[in-house]
Amino acid sequence: MVMADRPDVPTASRPVSAIALVGLAQNMAIGLAKVPFRRPLHGVLGPVENLAAATTRQVVRTFMGYSSSLPVEEFRSIELVLDRLCQVVLPPWVRLRHGVDRSRGDLGGVPGIWLRPRGVEPRATILYLHGGGYIGTSPEMYTAWVSTLVAGTGSEAFLPDYRLAPEFPFPAGVDDALAAYDELRNDAAGDVLIIAGDSGGGGLATSVVEQLDEQGGRGPDGLVLLSPEVDLDLDDASIADNASTDILPWNIPVSPYLRGVDPEDGRVSAVHARVGCYPPTIVVSGGAEMFRDSVRRLVDSMRDEGVSVEAVEVDGVFHVFPILLPWSTCAKEVVARIDGFVDDLVVRVAVGTVSSDQPAEAGPRGRGSVTARRHPER
Repeated sequence: MVMADRPDVPTASRPVSAIALVGLAQNMAIGLAKVPFRRPLHGVLGPVENLAAATTRQVVRTFMGYSSSLPVEEFRSIELVLDRLCQVVLPPWVRLRHGVDRSRGDLGGVPGIWLRPRGVEPRATILYLHGGGYIGTSPEMYTAWVSTLVAGTGSEAFLPDYRLAPEFPFPAGVDDALAAYDELRNDAAGDVLIIAGDSGGGGLATSVVEQLDEQGGRGPDGLVLLSPEVDLDLDDASIADNASTDILPWNIPVSPYLRGVDPEDGRVSAVHARVGCYPPTIVVSGGAEMFRDSVRRLVDSMRDEGVSVEAVEVDGVFHVFPILLPWSTCAKEVVARIDGFVDDLVVRVAVGTVSSDQPAEAGPRGRGSVTARRHPER
């Protein structure tokens, strides 16, 4: 399911949708024509990887900028086309490349997609909240990435199709994620439940932890956050400084999600929340992304509160790079680090030490390399 599949979400007519798609193609062509003039071979990666990263950056930035400028009905129509394309292309890849079985499911009244390692009893359950800035994408579009996590960690994963803004502003997405979480909590494989998410999905994951703490409920055993959107004030220096190096548009839309909620409210911006309730966490970010400073502030706050947190910042790369640059050396190393984090978490849950008060040690931020303790690549 995608937002456009909901009966109460309007879409554009076929002719208008077709014209919007033509406009997208034209903008993509113009964007790609700019790549050779932006020193695409230069960067912290190798020349070939730099070229691929520069092309990816331009494609994603062009798509985001163009689609977010459309009326909501046209935006949803384009999203629907991409979702249907992913339904055709990704299932064979997930099955053959990663050995992961895919099925549809429903948790707490929230539809979604299950991904499970074939022929293996899962060791943990991951509730994965997809990114999209609280306004776009779908679980289907994330099956390839989450299958990488499933295969590497030996876990099962559920991707809920939570409601998105502007049709459903805060707290609709949080409510959906909580409904799925509540049903998973007592049935998690190995009694290990991890919440993971990227970008807006990472921010949503922190909102869920905040809400669980407010309600006095049992929280997750671990958090995996990739470039989480955790300060909706968007007033950090990196928002402007890294606007030219990131994939995100310079005018990141947050008002459709907030709909009048104060961006400094801890329920929507984790940098203003009570983070002492967080479980062991791994946070991944790029040194060239617009959310760099807010992610750093979140990590510092967690460490100050005694949370066990492993921060992985890779210099010179952009927002959610492990998802968009899966072939890169730094992305593969990050995936191995996440695998190792889950390995450690499963052991800690088994021996009853999941609430360790000792934060993970981190080394200096390095050029083109990950920080902190390394796990061997698998």
